[in-house]
Amino acid sequence: MADRVIRVLLVDDHQVVRRGLRTFLEIQDDIEVVGEAADGAEGIARAEELRPDVVLMDVKMPGMDGIEALRKLRELANPAKVLIVTSFTEQRTVVPALRAGASGYVYKDVDPDALAGAIRSVHAGHVLLQPEVAGALLSQDDNTGGTGRGSTLTEREREVLGLIADGRSNREIARALVLSEKTVKTHVSNILMKLDLADRTQAALWAVRHGLTS
Repeated sequence: MADRVIRVLLVDDHQVVRRGLRTFLEIQDDIEVVGEAADGAEGIARAEELRPDVVLMDVKMPGMDGIEALRKLRELANPAKVLIVTSFTEQRTVVPALRAGASGYVYKDVDPDALAGAIRSVHAGHVLLQPEVAGALLSQDDNTGGTGRGSTLTEREREVLGLIADGRSNREIARALVLSEKTVKTHVSNILMKLDLADRTQAALWAVRHGLTS
């Protein structure tokens, strides 16, 4: 049986960009664009109203920008996964966006198939952490917990954390480690608590910094 349709909200101050993204996505059988917003504040309001699964979010917008909107979206009862849509020249804004809770990013000239694939990926629980961003993160000071906290993790939790950093969903981690999804969710919760992290995106960044990726 096919998975349910992924509900997507577009947040970008340029109408032509929103129109282009909508055109890309309307040909996908499993993706539905449920709404649009022209700035961060409107995006939050629309997210509360429409409860999308994934938000495609621009970073630079008038009024409330994408970074601030990301922080506020995380405060909602059931926050959507956020995929940043940025231009190559704005690459330096990607790291703050990931820190604020984004699950990944794509460039505005992304191939339609790649865009659809990215949406499906973050919806499934993956973290899209590309090599150039991982490098930028590694070059920065570690503000999300030092190596001392890592010593509190069990060997199994370290295995789970490494697979999170590799972009695996809970289901894929369960298959790889021959565990139930419920057990994996428990391990993820314990990891976040022990490392004092907010979500699996931050966990992936922590793992990259501390060499737990494969």
